[in-house]
Amino acid sequence: MDYDLLCAQLESLAEAERWYVPLLSNAAALLYDELEAVNWAGFYLLRGDRLVLGPFQGKVACIHIPMGRGVCGTAAQRDATLLVPDVHAFAGHIACDSASNSEIVVPIHRDGKVAAVLDIDSPVKNRFTEADRVGLEAFAGVLEREMEIK
Repeated sequence: MDYDLLCAQLESLAEAERWYVPLLSNAAALLYDELEAVNWAGFYLLRGDRLVLGPFQGKVACIHIPMGRGVCGTAAQRDATLLVPDVHAFAGHIACDSASNSEIVVPIHRDGKVAAVLDIDSPVKNRFTEADRVGLEAFAGVLEREMEIK
């Protein structure tokens, strides 16, 4: 995957509109269309003490995720990217889609604090690599620089 190109495409989308709703919607579509072997790509936004479903591509999803629960809540609480090769072996995994077998979650910051997470699921175990982590953290970095949350 050419993450430099994905980041450039996202920057171009941000030039057209920086407000988080359309930008995250197009970012989710871009990832869902360009990444191989994924069955969900989207965002959860921090609202109070829980994550709330944001723009995404894929099957219906969990709406609320408490901080510290599941891969998304744990990544947000730890403020760290989590690359999970087998979600069924992850303590506290929330099975929104039983077809998902691996997952990567990347925190997105606003004013130095976690404001959202990027979540990508795959039906393939061990789907995500260190190169995906680096590339998706760069993708999240574009959102941190370009996105307006109001």
